Amino acid sequence: MAEGGPGSESLLFLTDEQLRKGIEAMFFAYRGFTADPDRILENHAYGRAHHRAIHFINRSPGTTVNNLLSILGVTKQSLNRVLRTLIDDGLVESRVGTRDKRERHLYLTEAGAALERELSDAQRARMRSAYRSAGPEAVQGFRQVLEAMMDPEMRRHFNAMKDAG
Repeated sequence: MAEGGPGSESLLFLTDEQLRKGIEAMFFAYRGFTADPDRILENHAYGRAHHRAIHFINRSPGTTVNNLLSILGVTKQSLNRVLRTLIDDGLVESRVGTRDKRERHLYLTEAGAALERELSDAQRARMRSAYRSAGPEAVQGFRQVLEAMMDPEMRRHFNAMKDAG
């Protein structure tokens, strides 16, 4: 038996059909994962880019625009459009850096935190239900698969956030 545990040896020899089914499952799961927040965002005329920005600003209050650019992997122009809307709508506050005046540090306002809670509550409910249904071993395996799929730079961001709590 391989080191990965029961059945792990057979996982080394996945067929293209098994991989295709996994890819399709990811597509459909992503649709489910984003459906609830999409409905909430629609009420505010926001999209998924707004959601991702709100999520990561919440996870790292005071994060810089450059750090957010690195995490989201979007263009500066695209992020600036999203941030401008969130700032104008009173959901995000941008503060000048204390050490470097060129830096902009981002924080959610009370209204931004409330929207983030509403969005993440919907996703947590869906994940909690799926995790309970799948069981602890499947949850651990799912996390391992997701982390193994991350590019090294994204894994560094993920681990830094995971370590931060």
